[in-house]
Amino acid sequence: MASSDSDSDSAPDVSPPTDASEEPALLYHVPIHEWDESDQPREKLLKHGPTVLSDAEVLALLLGSGTRTSDGPVSAVELGRSLLQTYGSLHGVSQRKPKELTRIQGIGPAKAAKLTAAFEAGRRVESQRQQDERVQVTCPGDVADVYGPLLRDLDKEVFKVVHLNTANVIIGDYTVSEGGLSSSVVEPRGVFEQAILDDAAAVICLHNHPSGNPEPSREDIRITRQLVEAGDTMGIPVHDHLIIAGTAHTSLAERGVID
Repeated sequence: MASSDSDSDSAPDVSPPTDASEEPALLYHVPIHEWDESDQPREKLLKHGPTVLSDAEVLALLLGSGTRTSDGPVSAVELGRSLLQTYGSLHGVSQRKPKELTRIQGIGPAKAAKLTAAFEAGRRVESQRQQDERVQVTCPGDVADVYGPLLRDLDKEVFKVVHLNTANVIIGDYTVSEGGLSSSVVEPRGVFEQAILDDAAAVICLHNHPSGNPEPSREDIRITRQLVEAGDTMGIPVHDHLIIAGTAHTSLAERGVID
């Protein structure tokens, strides 16, 4: 049964590749709904599962349709290939803001929004998979696994406080500041006020470095020591302060900043 797509997507004149990472040579002159079903991305996914799709075909399904440009019709698969050629990989595409994506011919605001939302959904799923289970913190990596997916791709610094119960199980979190880290925005009151309301027994602080450099700055160390001192006074100890930088993280407790 042919797909109901009515866009200007075009068809391959060759069999699909055996390796999902490889693209067949495509001739873009036949709408996708006229392709053989074995070549249509949607039908391939429904019949064989998502793993058989190439990266360009995954992007094509997210985009939903092709488009018409000044150079003629462009298929959704071709749009996907253009994105991959421009940004290098799916991960590279996922790092781009909607405005950057619209620089690709054929990608308008609606298609850019679809892609951005899809990648954000992936990040949230990865984080929530950890949160759906009661996470007991036994090492810095336990916290990084939960919050790394949410923080590592941001282009501004976000400072969060993770609340723990007496068994070191995560019971909640709170965003203290966004946009930059300084003593003027990360004050002890803002860090511990919500922790008191949540009846937290201890907290772990964390923030991201958009630069990708996991090394703590002097300001990071100074603020950490200030918060540790305040936590000791209030009876809510700061167990750690993590820096998230891409897929890496740094624990200031492991660095000896927190006794």
